[in-house]
Amino acid sequence: MHSPKFFQELIEQEIKKISFSNQPPELYDPITYMLTLGGKRLRPAVMLMANELFGGHPFAITNPALGIEMFHNFTLLHDDIMDKAPLRRAKPTVHTQWNSDIAILSGDTMFVKSCELMMQVEDKFLRQVMNLFHKTAVEVCEGQQLDMNFESRNDVSIPEYIHMISLKTAVLLACSLQLGAILAGASKADAELIYQFGKNLGIAFQLHDDILDVYADSTKFGKQVGGDILSNKKTFLLLTALATAHETQKAELDNWLSDKKHKPSEKVKAVKGIYESLNIRESAEEEMGKYFFAAMQSFEKIQADESHKEVLLKWAEQLMQRES
Repeated sequence: MHSPKFFQELIEQEIKKISFSNQPPELYDPITYMLTLGGKRLRPAVMLMANELFGGHPFAITNPALGIEMFHNFTLLHDDIMDKAPLRRAKPTVHTQWNSDIAILSGDTMFVKSCELMMQVEDKFLRQVMNLFHKTAVEVCEGQQLDMNFESRNDVSIPEYIHMISLKTAVLLACSLQLGAILAGASKADAELIYQFGKNLGIAFQLHDDILDVYADSTKFGKQVGGDILSNKKTFLLLTALATAHETQKAELDNWLSDKKHKPSEKVKAVKGIYESLNIRESAEEEMGKYFFAAMQSFEKIQADESHKEVLLKWAEQLMQRES
């Protein structure tokens, strides 16, 4: 059983081999730029790992794995436009480097290309693979729309937030794992179990990200610590604080959320202080643990070589221990 790093490096090499038509360059250059900005290549790597877990031939399905990575980067490109983000992985975003019109069209082309890559499977798997991929693509869009809706709402509940991150973040990880299983000829039961493993792990992953955004070591995190606090992002931590704060704490929190003249460092420090008085970190870690435990329950039931399962298990555990 190959390691995640092995498959991540394989995908990186395969991405470098992708070539597009040179004309018009304004359409294709941004795609190449976006794909070479870096990233963990996590989703295609776990797709290949799941395929190998069930006795498949992962080197034969690198094209659909690239389709997953192409789709993921398409969503990031369009997210950056919607967020008006100037940087992606410390480099100018596509719409900043070119313009929004070009970025939209290049993103659209990336989605089409992701479908073309995904279709490069054996005919007996084609309908099942494309049904799952298209279902997941729609769910990711639904999650993004919910996330945008939350920006203008003051009544977002914790269950709504969990549902949103399950769509925006978790289902693509789950889809990647299930696709790998399907293409290896895994049983329907095992394909569903690895999907549930991925979905619950994806939710735990996002909750861990919420925690890191507030509490990570700034020298290891890779982005601004406290960024979610500064943008008033409705994460599990903020929603839990709003739901559990007593009157005085809630008034103080509301003041920091509405004050536009604060110094960033002061706001982060003050909101973190409120979180600490309410044991918000502990609540978030408990919630993260709940979803990780659910993922492990599904994983334990999968019928596969135990030594191969151990590799995937260690990767999942490391994912929850990351510092960036």
